[in-house]
Amino acid sequence: MKHPLALLNTSIVTADGKYTMKTIPLEAAQALVEAAPSLDSAIGHEATAQALTELLGVDVPVNRQLFAQKEGQHALVFKLNGRPPEGKILSREEMEEMGYTLKLLTRLSDI
Repeated sequence: MKHPLALLNTSIVTADGKYTMKTIPLEAAQALVEAAPSLDSAIGHEATAQALTELLGVDVPVNRQLFAQKEGQHALVFKLNGRPPEGKILSREEMEEMGYTLKLLTRLSDI
């Protein structure tokens, strides 16, 4: 892995290209984090950052950045299983109630 592992709080295509996305178990997500040369957090919500910090065993800071995924770069996506009402910021407990999956989003190429 030559690029930082991106951490996203939604599955979003940030640049043109071909992508793959698949659901992965927590253990695979933890292994990705452990093998990554570095992490690039694009997590924009405190409760999500806290949840990922606990799940992955690393500090995941809140970082509201404009992120563009690079060719060959992997992103670990924290994907809620539902959609909160407009303007609602969920607490950690509300996120657990709604449920979530972890996904691996990979930008394969720029065409």
